[in-house]
Amino acid sequence: MTARDLIPPWQARLALDYTAHDGRSVLARREHDGPLAVQKPLYPEGNAVCHTVLLHPPGGIAGGDRIDIALTLEAGSHALITTPGAAKWYRSLGAVATQQVRCRVAAGAALEYLPQESILFDGCRGSSVLAVQLDESASFIGWDISVMGRPASGENYVSGVMQQRCEIEVNGQPGWFETARLSGGEAALNSPAAYRGCRVSGTLYAVGKKVSADPLAASRALALQCGALAGVTQLPDVFVARYLGNDVEAARAYFADVWALLRPDMLGLDAQPPRIWRT
Repeated sequence: MTARDLIPPWQARLALDYTAHDGRSVLARREHDGPLAVQKPLYPEGNAVCHTVLLHPPGGIAGGDRIDIALTLEAGSHALITTPGAAKWYRSLGAVATQQVRCRVAAGAALEYLPQESILFDGCRGSSVLAVQLDESASFIGWDISVMGRPASGENYVSGVMQQRCEIEVNGQPGWFETARLSGGEAALNSPAAYRGCRVSGTLYAVGKKVSADPLAASRALALQCGALAGVTQLPDVFVARYLGNDVEAARAYFADVWALLRPDMLGLDAQPPRIWRT
């Protein structure tokens, strides 16, 4: 038992609403309860895109904690949302921690949800949901990266459970649904047919304008060159890139490179990595 186990679970809620006025995307409303907040909106690439950094001062998620994030983008607005560091899912004595991120993207709006990785401590018990609803002509690019255990500290992921779910709805119709259960110590984590002993996995989703032939081909070339198990799939409504390896920095770099290929094609903007990624 640690000191954090003796603290009552935190319940945190954050709601952000973005609107567009005269070519400027604005964080028009923010509401929060508990330890969730945002930095002052930034405009490193002009008025069209509002960069926002989500802050979770406790720095980690313990058993019984609940985090609810609601992101709403009104017609024509554009937000890029990231985090300053990894999310840490701590060992639990039994209670399940939950995080839900629900996004509503209106017609002509674009959301880029690019958080840094989640580190799953041995013995964690968690549930993470990403749910995205897009109206016609809306766009979404987002990713999720998970690190099982703490290899740098010599900690393997041999117990605990993380349940992950992603739901994407496009113009009222199902566009993508998947669920994964990362159970420490299960044979699937080492099976050649599943995780192959790798401890870093991730997925990038891109929804909206169908990816053109050249960036699609370049994304496939990146997957072959990244030094890990990676691949891309183009479906009618959704582009998906996967990564499976043992180097979280390589995973971040791979997804950032894919994002840099997709952004000009889908959103008409060159890649502008958030400054917080370099700190």
